[in-house]
Amino acid sequence: MNTVRKADLLQKRRWRIRKKVKGTAERPRLAVRFSGKHIYAQAINDDTGSTLVFLSSLDAELRKKKLGANIAGAKELGAAFANKAKAAGVSAVVFDRSGAPYHGKVKVFADAAREGGLVF
Repeated sequence: MNTVRKADLLQKRRWRIRKKVKGTAERPRLAVRFSGKHIYAQAINDDTGSTLVFLSSLDAELRKKKLGANIAGAKELGAAFANKAKAAGVSAVVFDRSGAPYHGKVKVFADAAREGGLVF
């Protein structure tokens, strides 16, 4: 019996998105990933393969706030990421949702980053 696992379908969605979304030095790729407990976000220059800005809910300041991988945590981390990215000189990004549907916590994260000053 040939069954398809959820993880395989997720990987196919990631590849399909990555075919279209590419980060450069002027507009890095903002990749956001939600695990069961934490949120990870990074701005990546795909031309050089380097990470320009990284922030997660495991960061020392954000860990004190006990952010979860939920809507409230996504809003807080999105705003914090926008501030850190602007401090590093990143003002415009392309959004990579890492295979997750664009609603709920992913949409809240993106909206909070936009409100923080990042241009998508």
